[in-house]
Amino acid sequence: MGRSQETFNKKEVQSKKEKKRKDKEKKRLAKKDIEKKSSLDDMLMYVDENGMISDTPPDPAKKKVKLEDIELGVPTREASEEIDPIRKGTVAFYNESKGYGFIKDVETKESVFVHANNLLEEIKEGNLVSFEVEMGQRGPAAVKVKIIK
Repeated sequence: MGRSQETFNKKEVQSKKEKKRKDKEKKRLAKKDIEKKSSLDDMLMYVDENGMISDTPPDPAKKKVKLEDIELGVPTREASEEIDPIRKGTVAFYNESKGYGFIKDVETKESVFVHANNLLEEIKEGNLVSFEVEMGQRGPAAVKVKIIK
């Protein structure tokens, strides 16, 4: 089709398409420039010796870490950290017909489930008891429960 046979409307549609194509090309080039400028170094943040976040890396001359201070692995437990396995508590609730209840630990104030199969003696609500804690099916459970006299 020759140029002389093109109508005004066809020329307008072609110019709009050309303008749209050029705008798209400009956007693509602008996005490419932004990607070049943003690098990993621009995204990194550092923590200085005062605990403040900054964009400048810390000065290696100010580091005061001694090789002897670095520990690899898990630190060993001290003997004082060991918890006594036998605990004391008060029976907060006990249902004899269903065979379960709860003991409130004296030290931690936590409620621990107790089942009739784990009793060494018969207990009632309000009794002071000694027990050991083991993980049951649904959480901590008291075992070897007996009344303190």
